[in-house]
Amino acid sequence: MSTTLTARTSRRGSRRVVAGLSAAALSVSALAACSAVGAGSSSDEDAATADASGAATGTVTLVTHESFALSEGLLEDFTAQTGLEVEVLQQGDAGALTNQLVLTKDAPLGDLVFGIDNTFASRAMGEGVVEPAELSAAALADAQEYAVEGDDEGALTAVDYSDVCLNVDRAWFTEKGLAEPTTLEDLTKPEYRDLTVVPSAVSSSPGLAFLLTTVAAFGEDGWADYWQALTDNGLRVVDGWSDAYYTDFSGGGGGGERPIVLSYASSIPFTVPEGGDEPTTAALLDTCFRQVEYAGVLAGAENPEGAAQLLDFLLSDEVQADVPTSMYVYPVSTAVELPEEWARWAPLAEQPFEVPAADVEAHREEWLQRWTDVVTG
Repeated sequence: MSTTLTARTSRRGSRRVVAGLSAAALSVSALAACSAVGAGSSSDEDAATADASGAATGTVTLVTHESFALSEGLLEDFTAQTGLEVEVLQQGDAGALTNQLVLTKDAPLGDLVFGIDNTFASRAMGEGVVEPAELSAAALADAQEYAVEGDDEGALTAVDYSDVCLNVDRAWFTEKGLAEPTTLEDLTKPEYRDLTVVPSAVSSSPGLAFLLTTVAAFGEDGWADYWQALTDNGLRVVDGWSDAYYTDFSGGGGGGERPIVLSYASSIPFTVPEGGDEPTTAALLDTCFRQVEYAGVLAGAENPEGAAQLLDFLLSDEVQADVPTSMYVYPVSTAVELPEEWARWAPLAEQPFEVPAADVEAHREEWLQRWTDVVTG
């Protein structure tokens, strides 16, 4: 069975929500059936072939997270350029995606993966999920600036990046006459009690990024104490980003009561009211973790050549210029121009927190268990 995705719609407010996709594209039963046979029919039609003119035909299956989105027509452009149809198979967030690829590595779900981030990259490489490919995109040199530590052969290629940061509802703080917090430590102060909501580090990739922020900020001996102080100060933890932002956050439009939320620096431009000239929210740039998303050809892919062509396409000017407005992330390419509102309202952190990939791989499960013991006990 094949479920070919031919159009995407953009998301509002953050890269972690997808809306308006065709029912056929997201049919749960169709995707489940595709998963059972490696994300596509096993017939020769799904392998890369060539027609009488020598042009490539067939299908490339892209395995990705639930938030993958490109503007309508871009994947059709790839088909027109290469003769290859693109089938998109979505697998939850970055963590769920990586776990699923590890579980199915002996019978890969598709040809190319997009969306493994730097909190899970070392696991994907260690499990042999991805393999190097020959690429030719001009932006490849820019992508190498974000190479995973230890990935000497280039099994994973950076496509985009973003900063996971605390956001505040400026309108709420103005109305209450309370100074906005600016640091991680501020959230533990009495005046900010019961004001913060974050997604779970266990079930959310931005939640895990925030856990790593605290590891980097407070060290091995201090991060758990910080989370205990947050919990004692009324921290609310929910399953995912959309719950935190759209339900509990007062600035997310859902009538929430908490004016501090974990989101992205790039969420801010999307809170400018229609007809207004300033956003109603702000990112706390001293609380950010730099999150990088990678793509790679799946080991054992049926169509590795087509996968490499699609990866080159993800690094093309056409796609790189699109990702800020379709997935609310920064392109790795330095050749494309950011939207004007991004330049004005979505600055990156000058010194984001980072944790080496090897440390994440060595301690991820231990840190998550300690986090769970402290926060949900």
